[in-house]
Amino acid sequence: MPALYVMIPAALLLVGVAVYIFFWAVDSGQYDDLESPAHSILFDDQDPRHQAAVKPEETPAPDDKETPPRA
Repeated sequence: MPALYVMIPAALLLVGVAVYIFFWAVDSGQYDDLESPAHSILFDDQDPRHQAAVKPEETPAPDDKETPPRA
């Protein structure tokens, strides 16, 4: 019986902390967008056409085609 005097307040404290963390997560926007993380796994991390993915020594010339001479 004396164990109940310790366990019941500890359980209530634990539930109170869990409820506080849940409401903090909702207020801070943790549950605003539930769809994007599920779709982001379908895409590559680095897009080779994106400029940030190109290393400086691999930067292509701005125009690889020769321009025809003007008449």
